[in-house]
Amino acid sequence: MSRRGGYADLPYHMAGLRVRVVRHHDPTMEGVEGLVLEESRRTILVKTASRGYLRVAKHSALFEVRLPSGEHIRVRGEELLGSPEDRVKEYRWRVRSRCLRRRR
Repeated sequence: MSRRGGYADLPYHMAGLRVRVVRHHDPTMEGVEGLVLEESRRTILVKTASRGYLRVAKHSALFEVRLPSGEHIRVRGEELLGSPEDRVKEYRWRVRSRCLRRRR
């Protein structure tokens, strides 16, 4: 997993991952923690234990995501903007082009 500016790229769909909002432009969203149920271009839907279902804007947020391996990473919301399918395609393209450059 590559890191840009101290934060990680997330090559996964966020649906099904546990997430915590570390920082957000809306102070009421800070500290929201739960399971991501749905991801759209600009928001994620989080099921929390105490506040029910919350839709959190990705823009100007900092998320802490627990990966399937158990590792915790921090991801800027700006890195997550756009459709999750496009993000996965772009990540695979970057990895593939990096591998091709190494072969030369």
